[in-house]
Amino acid sequence: MSARVEIRQRLDDLEIDDVLGLVAAAAATDGVRPLNEHAMLHLRHGGDPRARSLLLYAGDTLAGYAHVDPADEVEGPSAELVVHPAHRGAGHGRRLLASVLELTGGGARVWSHGDHPAGAALAASAGLARVRSLWRMRRSLLDPLPAHELPDGVRLRAFVPGQDEQAWLEVNRAAFAHHPEQGAWTLDDLLQREREPWFDPAGFFLAWRGDRLAGFHWTKVHGGDEPLGEVYVVGIDPAQRGTGLGKALTLAGLSHLRARGLAQVMLYVDEANTAAIRLYESLGFKRWDVDVMYADVHESPSPRPQT
Repeated sequence: MSARVEIRQRLDDLEIDDVLGLVAAAAATDGVRPLNEHAMLHLRHGGDPRARSLLLYAGDTLAGYAHVDPADEVEGPSAELVVHPAHRGAGHGRRLLASVLELTGGGARVWSHGDHPAGAALAASAGLARVRSLWRMRRSLLDPLPAHELPDGVRLRAFVPGQDEQAWLEVNRAAFAHHPEQGAWTLDDLLQREREPWFDPAGFFLAWRGDRLAGFHWTKVHGGDEPLGEVYVVGIDPAQRGTGLGKALTLAGLSHLRARGLAQVMLYVDEANTAAIRLYESLGFKRWDVDVMYADVHESPSPRPQT
């Protein structure tokens, strides 16, 4: 059956429903969602107008989807792709990846969630090498937690929507200045998540030293039959590093999730962030799974997807 790839700036409602169905089928088969939160939010609500969606059709059936995100000015665009389980083994993944690389001039950094052998084989077939790994770590909340003690002069309170956005954005930008995704968040990115059903300001902790925000711990709860807590993001003002604030904020969030009756908590951490990994391991977290980014290390990445 012939296949074709169509490129869109924005999908219509029927196309969005088809992609969401494809993503759900892949997640059920693979045990991991093939698109990250940012791509899912863009799919449902839109976002950066320079982003692109690639739809791969086998006949009239949607067999594959890719999201190309031009979020990072320095390292070039990133991409994620997925093929419906019923249409695998027919070369659709190679076709979709080739279209992504053609669109981006070969400079796309491509995520593979769950580090599946099939993803590694597909990347190798296109000459892409493993350039980054993002650990998923997990721990039981039924195990004891140490007490959290804030540094002297620091007070903790919950995030107040409509009041704390600008202060949070400034510290988030400083804390993740070298992080290609998190540090680039805008007010629209923050407000979009405040509108999500999972958003709960009671689990969004801000640490203040006087009238300055020193750090934060934003927690998240994934619903379902077995709800799962998440250390969504912990950030510390660079001037406050080394004070023990990061550990105290992490424990405050874990205590909150435990008080909600959750049995498990997870987090994401870059494999290169050895200091954070040591902290999380000291708090009982263990590596659970890995997301992998592939890229052509011989190419100079194109700064933006082609239009």
